Amino acid sequence: QVQLVESGGGLVQAGGSLRLSCAASGRTFSNYRMGWFRQAPGKERDFVATISWSGAYTHYADSVKGRFTISRDNAKNTLYLQMNSLKPEDTALYYCTAVHDSGVRVRPNDYPYWGQGTQVTVSS
Repeated sequence: QVQLVESGGGLVQAGGSLRLSCAASGRTFSNYRMGWFRQAPGKERDFVATISWSGAYTHYADSVKGRFTISRDNAKNTLYLQMNSLKPEDTALYYCTAVHDSGVRVRPNDYPYWGQGTQVTVSS
């Protein structure tokens, strides 16, 4: 089992920045592909970004490409999501996810481990 705890969400004005963190525990963090998903009220859970176990390979949803950066520190068992140029449509509950797999995964069902989420609200 992998336990995931997100932090760093909050209220920010459009154009601003936030940095989300996800602390992992329970298993060897560096063995897992990690991801971020988000869910707005009344909408489905959407893929945001994913990163390989080493951190060398990343993949982003088109909606956040060029604005968000996913990264990880395996020595600290922590995943990050740097979010710049935030827009009101980025408002959602953001989830950290993990899967013991090497390939790119973009569907929610691909990830067996989830945190509780951290709320990001972007005001216009």
